[in-house]
Amino acid sequence: MRRIPQIKSVMTPFPYSIAPDDSLADARRMMDDHGIRHLPVKDGDTLLGVITDRDIRLVSGPRADHGLSVRGVYIPHVYAVELTEPLDNVLLHMAAHHIGSAIVTKHGKLVGLFTVTDACRCFGDFLREQFLPGGGNEAA
Repeated sequence: MRRIPQIKSVMTPFPYSIAPDDSLADARRMMDDHGIRHLPVKDGDTLLGVITDRDIRLVSGPRADHGLSVRGVYIPHVYAVELTEPLDNVLLHMAAHHIGSAIVTKHGKLVGLFTVTDACRCFGDFLREQFLPGGGNEAA
């Protein structure tokens, strides 16, 4: 019987992060530049929370982000898991609580990020392995 993978095998490692005193414009620019929607917020090595593109849109709307910082917008209570957490636990928790991302840590330090997009990619790969001849190496 195969083992359920740990979150470390499907997370995005070494995610970009932002400082709490950076501007929302900086956060938005970083997200746009890297094609991401979630940014962990760190003060030095200390993980404070996460800010999402949705959080920024809700606060700034169509107006400019002038004068607004990440500090006043980020979510301090995040779902954080250790690197070795089984993937099924993370997926079921995210689904039950309608959470869009999990912060992955090693001994409390940020090491990765797992988002709904990562979950979709992982599930798509799983389906191809299970149902396509040759483990998904052929075109669908």
